[in-house]
This record gives sequence, structure tokens and C-alpha cells, in this order.
Amino acid sequence: MFNGIIKNTGIIHRIDKYKNYFNLVLKSKVSFSKNEIGSSISCSGTCLTLINFKKNLITFYLSKETLDKSSFKYLNKGSLVNIEKSMKFGDRISGHFVQGHVDTVCSIKKILVLGKSWFINFNMSKKYRKLIVQKGSIAINGVSLTISRVLKNGFQIAVIPKTLQLTNLIKLKKKDFVNVEFDVLGKYINKSLKKI
Repeated sequence: MFNGIIKNTGIIHRIDKYKNYFNLVLKSKVSFSKNEIGSSISCSGTCLTLINFKKNLITFYLSKETLDKSSFKYLNKGSLVNIEKSMKFGDRISGHFVQGHVDTVCSIKKILVLGKSWFINFNMSKKYRKLIVQKGSIAINGVSLTISRVLKNGFQIAVIPKTLQLTNLIKLKKKDFVNVEFDVLGKYINKSLKKI
């Protein structure tokens, strides 16, 4: 479990491709201990398993399912990745509950820059419309954000300067793809209502 408050990033150093899986190697200043090998780390909103680290290189396992469901298939060497370690019991939650289970990939329709903030419009499949609520929470590349507007074929988020400074959202441009995780509470409520 994560809270979507990103303070660290890494750069893709290389992607080792095997028959049914990939190993993702990131270069980052984030430090790990031997006890953390096998633990879950959010990489741009995708919960990945840490399998190794050496100096400033950290390696994660990417299953075929993860590649199919996330934006990692569009990334290359040099791409910036958001990194968040899982929460410990008693940690302060500044964002919202983020599981690291990507629901879908959305593309950017438009970026509006107003002052130092960005307003980003995303295209989204209509089947997910029931999971978004104005002023509700959403995770974009693992970043906890608030939906500022619900659009006909998508939604808009507002990103403040500090978030842009600390995350890979600053690198986004029109037509880019991002990992999207809808609010877990909304997903459970929606499923419960279907059974009534």
C-alpha cells in the first residue's frame, strides 16, 4: 500500500528482455537494504518487486501482465520513473490509499499551463467514467491527485509546481500515456451497488 506522495524518481538504465518477463533496471539515489529485497515498490504507480540493487542501480521484475496493463511498454532507456516505497504502519497519509494496481492506461489530450500550475486533460474509455468523481482522488503514474473536472470522454487534473518538481509529470506531453489507478473505495462501492 502506498499514499501517492512521490519524493523520489529514477531513470531507466536498461530493460533486460526475457521470454515471458522483463527486468527493469533504474538508476536512482533511493537507498535500499538487503531486507527490502522482495518488497513491493511503486514504480510510476505500478507495484513491482525489488529483486536486486547494487550501488545506485535497482532492479525490478516486470511480468507480461504488468507490461500489457501499464505504460512501461511505451518507455525507453532514459525515461523518468516515479519511485515510492510502501508505507509502514503508523505512517502519515498525505495523499490517498494507492495499491499500485494499475486499472488502465490513458493518453494526454491537452496540457494547459496557468501560472506555475498545469491542467492536464486525459482521454479515457467510457467504461471507466463511473469510477471518476469531481474532486475525487486518482493516481497518475503513482502520484495522488484530485480530479478537477469530469470531461465527456475523460477527466482533468490540476498539478501544482511542487508536484511537477518532484515527479515525472513534468516530462509529460500531448499524446503521452500514463498509468491510472482509480480510487479503491470508489471501485468497491461501484461493485457493491451492482449487486443491489
